[in-house]
Amino acid sequence: MMPLRDVKDHPKRKVNLIGIVVEFSIPRMSEGTDYCTILKVVDRSQQSPELSVNVFIDDVHQLPHIRSRRDIILLSCVRIERHKQDVYAVFNKSFSSFALFDGKCSSVFSPYQTSPAFCLLDSDKPFITSLRNWCLTFQLDPGISPYVVSLNDIKEREYVDLVCKVLGVCEVSSNEWVLFIWDGTDVPPLSFNTKLEEQNSTRLQIESVPLPTSIISNFPCVGTVLRVIADQAFGKLGYHFHSIGQWVRIRNILFEVDSGLWKGFLTCASKVRLLSENDNSVAECKRNLTERLSRSGRVPMSSYHVSNFITVLTLTDYESTKFATLMDLLTFSKDKGRFRCIVRVVAICPSQVKDFWSPAGLSRIRVTLEDPTARIHALLCGEDAVMQLYILLMLKFGLA
Repeated sequence: MMPLRDVKDHPKRKVNLIGIVVEFSIPRMSEGTDYCTILKVVDRSQQSPELSVNVFIDDVHQLPHIRSRRDIILLSCVRIERHKQDVYAVFNKSFSSFALFDGKCSSVFSPYQTSPAFCLLDSDKPFITSLRNWCLTFQLDPGISPYVVSLNDIKEREYVDLVCKVLGVCEVSSNEWVLFIWDGTDVPPLSFNTKLEEQNSTRLQIESVPLPTSIISNFPCVGTVLRVIADQAFGKLGYHFHSIGQWVRIRNILFEVDSGLWKGFLTCASKVRLLSENDNSVAECKRNLTERLSRSGRVPMSSYHVSNFITVLTLTDYESTKFATLMDLLTFSKDKGRFRCIVRVVAICPSQVKDFWSPAGLSRIRVTLEDPTARIHALLCGEDAVMQLYILLMLKFGLA
């Protein structure tokens, strides 16, 4: 088994390696017929620079799929290559093989994933034990990036890195998957169309159909849960992405706006680094959330300086009711409840005043409301509907 520090001296050779996987690219279709992923690997002999291992296999399910931070990969017959000053290993499906092991200390040597041709030898086991013991005392480098921002600071058409928690993954349409990520902050509020006749098509979510309650019920009620799109080039993401519930740093996410909603995109350069719960960047996210809740509760981060946020449900004299978010409403377990929220009115239907009343003299008006956690439709019904709408518009346009 060759130490990583020695691979630079053996270009064009096939070698056996073992190391800790600290970062991986999300598997995607290569320019040819194979799927590919790039792993970053370290061992006791070398933590910097991290060795890149380029893996190409024709079946996305046979690529290495990392489960947890500090997991171990054993590589057999990988070829060492050099490009200018960079040295890296290449996994060739014709003659290379791999196995993934839990990095936690254990006397168990059963890999949780192997390539078809892999065979574990008794001589490999001491190397696995040595790496597991080393990880007990060595603090793996979480990586430093000048491009890390919070969701509160994202900009349209900008590539950034995010430290976030992966809440889930879901297939929202054929060959399109979505990652749900969260860091405890709110995405910036967006300007929206002020032409009322064009607002009726306002979407409630990025997905073409509403998410199942089983998914939404697990979302935090404070802070934006951002959708990150993975197109068909990434294969069936939900079957091989195992970082759900973990804090990660995702590199090179592209942000766009669709129907007044933020969304991210995975790119061919996107990579995932699994982080410890005690990592400084993770601790900062948790600390910022705690301070936010202590200081302002469930009030949106931008509500103090964005004039088109309005307070609703204070109209009904429930001043003693604590502020809630729209996600609180969506995840509320009972059939009825009273909530006091700070929201924006982004659409009104019908858009013309003459259509507010039916031929029978009844009024039924639908308003679309949003805050950083969700967008919903709300109905104003009965005799007071028009007066409620009038007050909402007065607040919205700063006339009250």
